Amino acid sequence: MKKLFAVTTLALLVLLSMTAVASTGRYDQQIQQAVSQKFHDSKKLQNVQSSVDDGIVTLTGTVDLYQDKLDAAKKIKKLNNVSGVRNKIMVAGEMVSDDQLEQKLAKKLASDRVGYYDNIFNYLTLNVSNGTVTLSGDTYNDVARDSALAIVQSTPGVKDVVSDVTVLPVSIFDNSIRIRTARAIYRDSVLSRYAIDPVKPIRIVVDNGHVTLYGSVASQMDKTIAGMRANGVPGVFSVDNQLVVN
Repeated sequence: MKKLFAVTTLALLVLLSMTAVASTGRYDQQIQQAVSQKFHDSKKLQNVQSSVDDGIVTLTGTVDLYQDKLDAAKKIKKLNNVSGVRNKIMVAGEMVSDDQLEQKLAKKLASDRVGYYDNIFNYLTLNVSNGTVTLSGDTYNDVARDSALAIVQSTPGVKDVVSDVTVLPVSIFDNSIRIRTARAIYRDSVLSRYAIDPVKPIRIVVDNGHVTLYGSVASQMDKTIAGMRANGVPGVFSVDNQLVVN
């Protein structure tokens, strides 16, 4: 009796599995037509091909920008009955040396969100290897991170993007330290000049009461004074002075 029950249960599971596959696969032709129409309507995706298997869409071909690759997958994910997307699109575009690409991106990122409240509280670094850009650092919020990523993803020459950016946790305590540290540094008679050029500020990263200073200063004295001002802020647990003397 038990053996018969086990056999019956197994048969039902197999039947249900076959039914699920069939119900997914029956939309493949419809999905393929919708995907082809999407690519036909987009000039940026004319060189992209697709195949559909059980609701999974595989994208191949080439695009000019890395952002176009992301956009292609985003368009397909929104289609009815699509259960997943395998994005194998290659970024062709123009060829740019790693050094040139890094310099171009560094300049763009330095100017990003200038004038916004959180600008001095973000610090990003980048590394370029064979067209693959790795973006690292800390940002005050996800808006700053996403803005930086958007710049990288839409820059010609970028073949792939790796994001190692940490969005710092929301904290009233840390926000208070950020404001008071910024005041202590930028209201100092010696350091106030670093507020003149918004592209090259002294950046203040605060994480759970720990302050790290980034950026470049003109002298060792300026670096020392900045560290002293940060250390003098009430509530600061530690200060890591990473300022570079030019």
